[in-house]
Amino acid sequence: MKLFKAATTVCCVALAAVALTPGARADDWNRKTTITFSGPVEIPGVHLVGWAVLPAGTYVFKILDSQSDRHIVQIFNQDETMIYATILAIPNYRLRVTDKTVVTFTERPAGEPEALRAWFYPGRNWGEEFVYPKARAVVLAKAANTPVLFTSADLPLEVTEPIKSVDAPVVAQMRTAPVMAVKPTGEEMQLTEAVTPPPAETEVAAAPMVAERALPATASLLPLMALFGLLALVGALVLRATTKHLV
Repeated sequence: MKLFKAATTVCCVALAAVALTPGARADDWNRKTTITFSGPVEIPGVHLVGWAVLPAGTYVFKILDSQSDRHIVQIFNQDETMIYATILAIPNYRLRVTDKTVVTFTERPAGEPEALRAWFYPGRNWGEEFVYPKARAVVLAKAANTPVLFTSADLPLEVTEPIKSVDAPVVAQMRTAPVMAVKPTGEEMQLTEAVTPPPAETEVAAAPMVAERALPATASLLPLMALFGLLALVGALVLRATTKHLV
């Protein structure tokens, strides 16, 4: 009887692993975050036509692609049925870690929408600083009196269809696009002068997140765990029946 209970427990644990593991890993590597804006927010990146400014509302942020020196972030609607923007971002380090999501904005004149600057995931001391087209970065840097990241790459500003694949040509462009910063004076500055990259150990810790996305075979182990649990249960039932027969 004890053996039967043990085998049943093994089976339940295996099935629980099948049910819970995929969701936990997905949120870990893509850092899915639901954010509500109380007012309109200007966003950079490649956005759907008419969506350069997000109206007040709730949105979902996710990492589409993650490399050591740059990330690509996407903004969805609340139920994740529409992708409004795909944005190049550079990891930027902060000293203070919080247990809540932090979103920062570039200050704007009164009456104009705030401009999205950076997004920090809970529990991490580095986040995503967003990259604007050069012409827009110059305006924002002067208005806020602070450096703003920019790229001079010839990326499209608007698209009629959302970018859904990590293999899309625009995403490939973002991976290699040169990134610098512009001062409030309009002078250009090197990225290393404006951004503090995560420490080396942080980058190493983040690397498996990309591997899990690129290697879907990880998920294929879960049905195997369930099979082992089922076999254990069947074995226990057979053993129990045999024991009764002998008695």
